Amino acid sequence: MPVAQPRNRRRIPCSACPLRDCGAFRELDDTELAFVEEFKSGEFQIEAGTVLLEEDNDSPHLYTIMDGWGFRHKALEDGRRQILNYALPGDLVGLQSAMFHKMEHSVEALTDMTLCVFERKRFFELYTDHSELAFDITWLAAREERMVDDHLLNVGRRSAQERIGYIILHLYDRLERIGKARKGELAMPLTQQHLADTLGLSLVHTNRSLNALIKSGLISWENNVCVINDRDKLVDMTHYEGADPRTLRPLI
Repeated sequence: MPVAQPRNRRRIPCSACPLRDCGAFRELDDTELAFVEEFKSGEFQIEAGTVLLEEDNDSPHLYTIMDGWGFRHKALEDGRRQILNYALPGDLVGLQSAMFHKMEHSVEALTDMTLCVFERKRFFELYTDHSELAFDITWLAAREERMVDDHLLNVGRRSAQERIGYIILHLYDRLERIGKARKGELAMPLTQQHLADTLGLSLVHTNRSLNALIKSGLISWENNVCVINDRDKLVDMTHYEGADPRTLRPLI
């Protein structure tokens, strides 16, 4: 499958970015905002199923997700894949390519997406001229490492039902912070195969475990909408901790 290349140059000023009003991201000062505005080369819209970044290839671009869902994954030669994490609005993707000149995983659009495009060749200007923005990049990399650690614990030590409950809480909290989920309800554009590939389960085991979780009354799942019916019990069952909701994230 060919990797998508930016072609849509419709511009939304960074100062008018709809994500900056949700209260989840740290405010940039005027100098930082002016640099990010210049650093951004445009926007890019892709359809669900499009490969944005491909494992073992380089890319001249980095992207911040403005809208939509993507997922990071690695695959074996026989086609089996492991979904590493989900990329949601506000996330920066392509950082590996900026640092190492090739990707160690692929990124695919799960839904239609709108992305802000940044030129990789200008990436190190953050480190030479904008120390706070460079720290932001370090923070984002550390956050990604923490999420990978949590995901490894989830896959390695939780039961199948606990794994499913954990990923629901994890995604809900991330989406609630940016105004994309509320009152325990979130749109979940995931198939059971996506869940299986995320959680290291067979499709049959995923189906049985998800149905058992639904029958328990802790969640409902219908027409790609998941409702957390009893968050406290779900948190207790999964031993979920989550991130501090007061922490403001960087937004490049």
